[in-house]
Amino acid sequence: MAWRDVKKRIKRQVSDFLEIPSDVMLDLHKTVLVGDMQVFIENHRGIVEYTSETVRVIVGDGEMAVIGENLTLRNITSDEIIVEGKIKELKINN
Repeated sequence: MAWRDVKKRIKRQVSDFLEIPSDVMLDLHKTVLVGDMQVFIENHRGIVEYTSETVRVIVGDGEMAVIGENLTLRNITSDEIIVEGKIKELKINN
């Protein structure tokens, strides 16, 4: 078993024991897709690329790509991004 897997398992057990939400403890992102018009991405680490067709965001130990048309960033905070437009696809690369 890889060290990374052991580390995640320990963090999950601590999270359960202390009743801390796992997304906070395990550095997981939360993504909410509203129809094909909006994507809310919480617990991100920054924007890699922003065009009207692609928004790439660092999440956890990977990257999420929002692909579509007329994409705009409606809200950007230190832990949340809202992407609006005609959303065609979401991709996650670890």
